[in-house]
Formats: sequence, C-alpha cells, structure tokens
Amino acid sequence: MEKKIPPLRLVAWELTKRCNLACKHCRARAINKPIEGELSSEEAKAILEDIASFAQPIIILTGGEPLMREDVLDLAAYGTQKGLRMVLATNGTLLTRQWVDELKKVGIKRVSVSIDGATAKSHDDFRGVPGAFDKTMAGIECLRAGGLDFQINTTVTKSNLNEIAAIGELAVRLGAVAYHIFLLVPMGRGTALRGEVISPQEYEEVLTWLVEKRNSWPIQVKATCAPQYYRILRQQAKKKGEKVTFETYGLDAVTRGCLAGMGFCFISSTGSVQTCGYLEIECGYVRKESLSHIWVHSEVFNKLRDKRQYKGKCGQCEYWQVCGGCRARAYALTGDYLAEEPMCLYQPRKGVEHGCNRQKDHQ
Repeated sequence: MEKKIPPLRLVAWELTKRCNLACKHCRARAINKPIEGELSSEEAKAILEDIASFAQPIIILTGGEPLMREDVLDLAAYGTQKGLRMVLATNGTLLTRQWVDELKKVGIKRVSVSIDGATAKSHDDFRGVPGAFDKTMAGIECLRAGGLDFQINTTVTKSNLNEIAAIGELAVRLGAVAYHIFLLVPMGRGTALRGEVISPQEYEEVLTWLVEKRNSWPIQVKATCAPQYYRILRQQAKKKGEKVTFETYGLDAVTRGCLAGMGFCFISSTGSVQTCGYLEIECGYVRKESLSHIWVHSEVFNKLRDKRQYKGKCGQCEYWQVCGGCRARAYALTGDYLAEEPMCLYQPRKGVEHGCNRQKDHQ
C-alpha cells in the first residue's frame, strides 16, 4: 500500500541558539554568544527555496532569540518573496518601533511573545534576567503602536500554574490576538525542571479550563504540547450535544494535537531536522539532503504517521486521529517516542479496534 504523506503546513526554524535571556525551561539551551556552525544566509535561503518548491507552510522564525541573528530581516523578506507566510517568535525584550516597522516591511504577519508570569517578579524569575518583564511589556507596546498582530505564549509549570488565568487576562488587556499555553516538556535546559511538570490530573484540569475559556475570551486560545486538549474539547462538546465541525468550532475542529511529522517539522540552527523542537531525534540534515526528501522519506516521520506503530493506550485510542499524544513528552519520560502519552488520564473505550480511526468517534 502506498504511504500517504501529509502536506507540510508548519515549520519552526531555530535561526540561532543565541539569546539575551537564560530561561529555566529553554529547549535550545540558548547562550548569549555567537554559535559556530549555524546555517549561513545562503544555506538558509536555499532551504526556503526548497520548502516553497513543494509546500506552502507557515514559517516560524524562532531561536534562541531570532532578533539576535543579523540577517533575520533578509531571511524573512526572502521567505515572503517565495510566497511563504512568515511569523516570528521572540522574548520581546529587544523589540522597538524601528524593529516593528522593519518586520512589517519584510512581511512578518504575526509575532509571538513569551510571558511566563503575571508579575514582573514571577516572569523574571522564570526568564533568568531581572527587568525582562518590563522590557517585554515595552516591546509589546511597540507591536501595538505599530499595528503588528501578536500573540502571548506561556509555558505552564507547577510554579506558574496558579497564574495562567491572570496571564490570559493580561493577554486580553494587552490586545493580543491569541493566547497559547505550552505544557512543559522536560528537554534541553528544562530537564532540570522535571519536578516542575504538572500532574496528569492538573493537565486535565487546566486543559478543561482552557476549553471553557475559548468561548468566553475575545481572543483565540490554543494548547501546544498538550494534544489531549482536542480530546477534551470533543468530550465537552458531546456533553453539550454539539458536533465539532469547522462551522461550529473553527480551526479547533480540523487541527490535530501532536503535529510532529503530521504537518509540522523543526529545523535547528545547524540544519538538523526533527519532528519538533522538543523531540531530539535527528530525522535528516539539510546540509546533506533537501527538506522535501526528508519530509517524505524519514523513518521517524513515517512511523509517526502510522497508528499501528504507537504503543500502549495511544495505539488503542479512538481519539488518536485528533490527539496522538505528545511524542516528545513520551520520549523525555520513557525514552521511547512511540510510547503512550505519560500525562494522559484517559482510558480508551473497551473494544476499540487497534488502528481504527472512525470519524464518528471524534464528533
């Protein structure tokens, strides 16, 4: 049987590991000095050409801190020229009105800014640099004044779990178009924060809360690295007698939880390709082969596309098609990226056939 390759819809590109902060959870283990071996401008432009030749994904320029890469504007402009939707992920501390004006000129459509505490003290403690909160707030004000859409991202840990609602309210007051929460994956510098990973019950509670907030907040809300959000959304809809369709639930109805290998990939600053930034298994290397080839032929990607490869509850779950479990969290906590999601409380229905993806189970 010919394997079905999903279209590439989203690429997170770590332009550099260099960063001016020292965040406790940093996946990239970023440091504030130049890094040897990072992709050159010419290599980066060739990758953008390759991507545009076979897909039209959103390109997230991230890091580290992408604004610390000197050619970030040139690369954003080149991607825009190739017809790609370019967005930027930043800690916000370096943003000025000049930066915002330049980002708009080169076609950046949205900027995500990370806020991990509702107060200066909690945010600065998390980010590792005093004054980071105030600088981020100043950067957000520049985005507002410059008319560039922005969203707020928050990494959820035990330390800030009680501040998530307040951060969400702050995002609304600041004028963000979206609020995205990221459930901590203990990788990179975050391996030291294993004790900060919230419990399975807390996962269930915060994601149920977020599903409820999607209807009461005037901005988009979304959970990342928490694929069971899409299972909970369907369970809550069922309780209300609703069907989850695009007409009733928008993009939440057609978005999968874990996108690793299913529509998303990650490119490191040195050219390593991974299913996501948190699953540190190399699937290819863009200095040796094209991303288009890796996307189609990577063994890891293709295993993630086959439910029969999944183990434990995830391989038996009727919500696999909309959830899939966090592969990076499975790998971080068990050493097996195909293992069941360690933080999921849900027990699949008895008698669900292994490998079955019946659409009616997802309504």
